[in-house]
Amino acid sequence: MPTDLSAEQIQKVLQGISVPPQPQIMVDLQMEQVMPSPDLRNIARLISQDPGLSGALLKIVNSPYFGLANKVGSIQRAVNLLGSDSVINMINALSIRGEMSDDTIVTLSRFWDTAQDVAMTCLTLAKRIGCEGVDEAYTLGLFHNCGIPLMLKRFPNYMEVLEESYASAQDGSRIVDTENRLLNTNHAVVGYFTAKSWNLPRHLCEAIANHHNALSIFQDDSARDAQLKNLLAILKMAEHICKCHRVLGNQAEDHEWLAIESLVLDYVGLTEYDFQLLRENIRELGVA
Repeated sequence: MPTDLSAEQIQKVLQGISVPPQPQIMVDLQMEQVMPSPDLRNIARLISQDPGLSGALLKIVNSPYFGLANKVGSIQRAVNLLGSDSVINMINALSIRGEMSDDTIVTLSRFWDTAQDVAMTCLTLAKRIGCEGVDEAYTLGLFHNCGIPLMLKRFPNYMEVLEESYASAQDGSRIVDTENRLLNTNHAVVGYFTAKSWNLPRHLCEAIANHHNALSIFQDDSARDAQLKNLLAILKMAEHICKCHRVLGNQAEDHEWLAIESLVLDYVGLTEYDFQLLRENIRELGVA
């Protein structure tokens, strides 16, 4: 295990990280680190609620400085590997970046809120249906839309385009089709390359790239891509439970879910009634 990373090393590794962290999370982390004895568990809990910070953490732990044989997809494991000094150095490196405008913070709150809700719901679903790799299910839920803030940074009208994309899904179009037509790229592709830059495991990057290709993936009933299907099944259920179609797409109906519901539920072995009970139970627990 290498020694703790210096502030200079942290800055070098973080180059290219541009998903802004939530201001309140940064305040909470700053308060924690000035305590006489910072609680690493509490720091890990706070970091795991934010896609930008979690991405930075995984980028560092998967960097050549650590030389790990296998890439880490678990945020908790990354915190344990880095140790308190390196984690605090990362927080300080990110905190000195330019502040966002109030309007940007308000717009991004839709992204931050759904990211945390979907991540927790993915974790709960993975446990309930007995899926392996529950930590990776959480990570996918947190990162699957990490391309959205980058698209918003590049295209000021992006949220309007995203809403139109969700609306077009009622006609059988993929959500990313409208983005491709209007912007010549989409948040799934941008998210894929962002995840690659963070050195996330390849199968998580692939799941991010394909999270709006679920219909074609589940229409293939062969045994291929079982790992991808497992992750996407949990993610699409979680997105529906968390009502991402309303929060992000401003749509009353989840058109994407209606197109894939029977395929996904059949894949995981749940009836519509089973899923309804599971959904209500998760909402009652306050997870979503």
